[in-house]
Amino acid sequence: MSPDLVGRRVLVTGAGGFIGSHLVEELARRGARVRAFVHYNGRDRRGWLDEMPPELADTVEFVAGDIADARCVLDATRDCEIVWHLAALIGIPYSFRAPASYLRVNTEGTLNVLEAARVCGVARVVHTSTSEVYGTARTVPISEEHPLQTQSPYAASKLAADKLAEAMWHSAAVPVVVARPFNTFGPRQSARAIVPTVAAQLLAGRTRIELGALSPTRDLNYVANTVSGLIACAGAPAAELGRVFNLGSGGEISVGDLARLLVRLSGREAEVVSVSERLRPGTSEVERLVCDATRARTLLDWQPAVSLEQGLTLTLDWLAAHLDAYRPGEYTV
Repeated sequence: MSPDLVGRRVLVTGAGGFIGSHLVEELARRGARVRAFVHYNGRDRRGWLDEMPPELADTVEFVAGDIADARCVLDATRDCEIVWHLAALIGIPYSFRAPASYLRVNTEGTLNVLEAARVCGVARVVHTSTSEVYGTARTVPISEEHPLQTQSPYAASKLAADKLAEAMWHSAAVPVVVARPFNTFGPRQSARAIVPTVAAQLLAGRTRIELGALSPTRDLNYVANTVSGLIACAGAPAAELGRVFNLGSGGEISVGDLARLLVRLSGREAEVVSVSERLRPGTSEVERLVCDATRARTLLDWQPAVSLEQGLTLTLDWLAAHLDAYRPGEYTV
């Protein structure tokens, strides 16, 4: 249920990141007047949007700032009809080292976005959550009614943000929906994520692929599928405001099997092994994730269009052309 975006002023926070940059490009293709909020830096870089096709970049307004600065967020939100909020710290291992920074960016930053939307009278906010808030699956597939269990500071900061979105809907009628993507992958993803860390090792010629635990399962969804789901969330019926929409494929694959699939698709030969220094602390590992996206299919008319193998092949091709942006084997996943 994608909204008509032609000529509409929209804001994307986290616009220079992995999913955000793909979303900005797709919104621009659909004729939206996109304001891309990117994190300020001394080199005036716009993240992955620096590689945006010129014909699309010329239609985008770039705003540099800090999601943790309420005034900065308010200024960026003015005159916008729809806000897609993606700005976040996402690295799970690093959240154990610097949990306060995750609360500041992910939780307080979300409050800044919601308050700015309230003040500016935004028509719709799509807040981006994560399947990590469910923790290890107690029942499968995981629907939006599944119990919530945070197993990392990252997940806790995101769940707090989700609950702020819910509270701002109930208490201040901020027109928000929560999109909860499962394991998105694709071009431009952080090197700390499972697909790029395996693929980068393979493409660099490694014959021994070192990972953490191999048994946990994930529901992997190609980035174009997630982007179409985020856009569909902006068209959710008014009766669904304040609610959560899972965005996932409904498929399940173990980390080990995923790595072996990437080995096969790459045409390389490599051994996949688990090494202790890459394991997550204690009981923090989420053992099983598989999505029930019935609500999104039924109410938003959304479903993934790109299969797992198609998406992995596209990602391998992209990584082969951008391998210099990665350091194969140096990241904990």
